[in-house]
Amino acid sequence: MLRRLNGRWHCLALRAYRNWDFPKGLVEPGEEPRDAALREVEEETGLTGLALRWGSAWRETERYAGGKVARFYVAESAHGEVVLPINPRLGRPEHHEFRWVDWDAAGRLLPPRLVPVLRWAQLLADDQLHEA
Repeated sequence: MLRRLNGRWHCLALRAYRNWDFPKGLVEPGEEPRDAALREVEEETGLTGLALRWGSAWRETERYAGGKVARFYVAESAHGEVVLPINPRLGRPEHHEFRWVDWDAAGRLLPPRLVPVLRWAQLLADDQLHEA
């Protein structure tokens, strides 16, 4: 999830306990992975109207935490306020905090498994920013 702030791209990082991550979740039966990604962003942040300016390109993490693999798409959220809504299943928000962070700050916050995804998104976004 990207947003331009002061002429520079920032990505949305979410914190659950001590762990920073990007919005993510499970694909529901019959759902396409890209649609699941957009749904999860809305459920976890309240953001809607996302622009998939980079199409359906995606990048997966290496296996982590018992063999999980997370797939990420790059979308732009040009506007809207982030909220951390209560997850009905948990009875509380899934995350404790959010931040819009530039590439360097994201690299310091995020776990090593997400750094390749972050760098990939940075290449896509910075290429487009320079073309604009």
